[in-house]
Amino acid sequence: MALRALQATTGRFCSQAVTPLQARAAAQRRSTSASIPTAYAHSQLATVGSSLDFVTRPSQAQTVAAPHRSPPPPTPEPLLAYELVQGALVRYSSGAPSHKVPTAVLVHGILGKRQNMLSFARRLVEGFPNWQVVVVDLRCHGESASHQPPRSQPNTVESAANDVVRLLSALKLFPEMLIGHSFGGKVVLEMTKAWSAAARRVPRPVQVWVLDALPGEVRSGDMGGADRPADLISMLLAMPPVIPSRHWLISQLEAANFSSAVARWAATNLAPLASGAPGLTWAFDLQGIRQMFRSYESTDLWPLLAAPSVGVKYSFVKAERSTFRWGGGDEARIRALGHAVHELPASGHWVHTDNPDGLFDILAPSFGGEVDLHLQRSPGSTPRPSMVAMGVANNIAPSPSALASDRQLQGLMM
Repeated sequence: MALRALQATTGRFCSQAVTPLQARAAAQRRSTSASIPTAYAHSQLATVGSSLDFVTRPSQAQTVAAPHRSPPPPTPEPLLAYELVQGALVRYSSGAPSHKVPTAVLVHGILGKRQNMLSFARRLVEGFPNWQVVVVDLRCHGESASHQPPRSQPNTVESAANDVVRLLSALKLFPEMLIGHSFGGKVVLEMTKAWSAAARRVPRPVQVWVLDALPGEVRSGDMGGADRPADLISMLLAMPPVIPSRHWLISQLEAANFSSAVARWAATNLAPLASGAPGLTWAFDLQGIRQMFRSYESTDLWPLLAAPSVGVKYSFVKAERSTFRWGGGDEARIRALGHAVHELPASGHWVHTDNPDGLFDILAPSFGGEVDLHLQRSPGSTPRPSMVAMGVANNIAPSPSALASDRQLQGLMM
């Protein structure tokens, strides 16, 4: 009975007629009912944001994926330590953006640091107060020695040049002048190599000054005297990691037949231990410096001089008492390629300290305009004396023998 009653009831529902109006209403109800969860899910997705991915499958409509986290951005490579030395007209000018000020870049040599070049940088902006000079610590040197160098680059002349270019890019500066001493001379040449390989033209004219360095391969045998940089670097690497005192270092280097002047200069590169414990350690990365010097010896930039970028002008300064063998035909080759070579009298390899006035006079025309009147010197004035091994910076008075061996310093600071 119950079964027949159920069948009769079902039959009535199945056979009951449905009007078109009722069919449309029923369809709308089904459509609205089905759309509510989807609309709600989309509104919740918009609220949560893109950090959650909702995955919908025919058989798993309610499945939610685990939160998706993007990998952290790479840590930016540290920039070189630097100082921006500005002339008086730049410092006291109101509203002149730094990137519109005429800018020079000054690069030190191997085993050096930016403090070696600051005195000459100030000399330049005193003479040309509308200029500014960027003075850098190269990788493995000075304050930049504590920075981890870019992981993708070895310690070479090219990577050192890339470091400087990256710093200038971060500062939004495009220099009108590049000045590099010895190893730094090859660095500034390498900086222009990318311009030659790319657009073959620079945004504005650039003057490049290479101070007492040659563009081709250089070997220690090409440098006169006993104080060769490669020998000194090897000797310093053989030292214990903690140096008892500066005087201990000086005595060790003198016993190894390095000149007193070189030994005293090397002592200026010691710094107190970070822990505060007794003793001193090196203020630069000697292993990295050895790699850089080997790169310096083997780097050949003669092709760059043969095909320079449009707008780039190369000039060289040859020290009168240079330890390089300029007489081997390199000077004539540079001139034959259309580049100038200026000889600096009364100077060894450290041109910026041996005769800063003479060097200033050679560079001055490329800065344009007239020299500030208060820096004009009377005819026949003598150049400033050399800073003998810069030992004075550490209160180490140079002895007569150190003064006599000043010329032997020329092989350093490559």
